[in-house]
Amino acid sequence: MNGGYRLHYAPDNASLIVRLALEELGVPYRTVLVDRRVRAQKSPAYLALNPAGLIPVLETPDGPVFETGAILLWLADRHRALVPAPGDPARGTALKWLFYLSNTLHPALRMIFYPDQYTGGDRAMQAALRAHMQGAVVRHLDMLDRAAGDDAALFSGTEPTVLGLYLGPVLRWAALYPAGETDWFDLSRWPRLGALARDLEARDSTRAAIAAEGLGARPFTAPEHPDPPEGVAL
Repeated sequence: MNGGYRLHYAPDNASLIVRLALEELGVPYRTVLVDRRVRAQKSPAYLALNPAGLIPVLETPDGPVFETGAILLWLADRHRALVPAPGDPARGTALKWLFYLSNTLHPALRMIFYPDQYTGGDRAMQAALRAHMQGAVVRHLDMLDRAAGDDAALFSGTEPTVLGLYLGPVLRWAALYPAGETDWFDLSRWPRLGALARDLEARDSTRAAIAAEGLGARPFTAPEHPDPPEGVAL
């Protein structure tokens, strides 16, 4: 790959997290739309980059990297920003919460958004799984709000680390999706995470993402369904 990075993205998908990180780093990158209307993420060309068929992929000079948490850590270490460096006493804390977000909270949200992928066509089982995972996500966010009190610098929205860049979109999605089934989510329950989200909205990185993906004026604290200039959020 010649020059910069290439982010394979779809609007308001997990690629949003990586876009925010690239914007915060101020590094050159290009985007390639993955058109979910035609399931482009399952095309042979895309599967050659990410055999799991999930969004995003970041093409780098070292080859393609997939999995949101892995991309964030790769970028942070490559550019020596957004996460404490090796040897910093805070690094272990940052990494444990990064992996908690990517391995625990994010999959729990996927079960809320796409219960059919885990239960098949049984509507009653889908509803039961969604309700169970909504309760689980509340508990996960309770834990993260406490962590934000213990390690405020790592959960900052004014000088964001990978944790804040991950959490802003996660809070957005929990408030929006699936449409009509988000009464369980109330950001005011988590005041520290709410403050992080408000501060993150003031960042140039967020303004760039708003323009690129049609996210609305307050994408993390008062989210609207996106109106992207290209592609769709599904």
